[in-house]
Amino acid sequence: MILKTPNLILRPWKSSDAECLYNLAKNPKIGPIAGWPPHESVEDSLNIINTVFAKKETYAVVLDDIPIGCVGLLFHPDCNHYWGDNTAELGYWIGEEYWGRGYAFEASKELIKRAFNDLDIKEIYATYRCENAQSARVLEKLGFEFYNNMNNVDYMQNHFDEIAVVLKK
Repeated sequence: MILKTPNLILRPWKSSDAECLYNLAKNPKIGPIAGWPPHESVEDSLNIINTVFAKKETYAVVLDDIPIGCVGLLFHPDCNHYWGDNTAELGYWIGEEYWGRGYAFEASKELIKRAFNDLDIKEIYATYRCENAQSARVLEKLGFEFYNNMNNVDYMQNHFDEIAVVLKK
C-alpha cells in the first residue's frame, strides 16, 4: 500500500533503505525517546527493516524519494500495550534534520484516515514520554485526548513515565 499526502509518500520499507535508515536512526535523540536503542550499523537497520518495519501498516515516510522517518499502526500483540478489540497504537518518528516541518503530523494524519476509513479501527492510542513535548504537540494537533498516566520500561530496563492518549472514530 502506498499513501500520498501533499508533501510525503508513505510506502513500505525496502532493503535498499537500510543505509538511509541507519543515518537517521543512529542519532541518540531519535530512538531512546521512543523506547528503542540507536542503530549501530547498516546491518542493524536492515534487520529492523526486515522484522519490525515489515509488519503491516508500517511505512517509510518519504520526502523527495528519501526516507525521513517512519509511521505505523501497531496491532495486538505487536503493540506496546493491549488497548482492546478494533484498536491500534500509532507510532512515528522523524529524522532530526526534518523536525519542526509538520511531517510527523502530516504522515500520522494520513494513516489515521486509513485506519478509520479502511481498517475498521474504532480507537487509536498513542503514548509519549512526559518529557517529549514535540510528540505531545503532534498528538494534540491530531485531536488525541488524554487517556491515562502510565509507567513503562525501555530497552535498557529503565522505568519511565509516559502519557497515553486516544483518538476515537
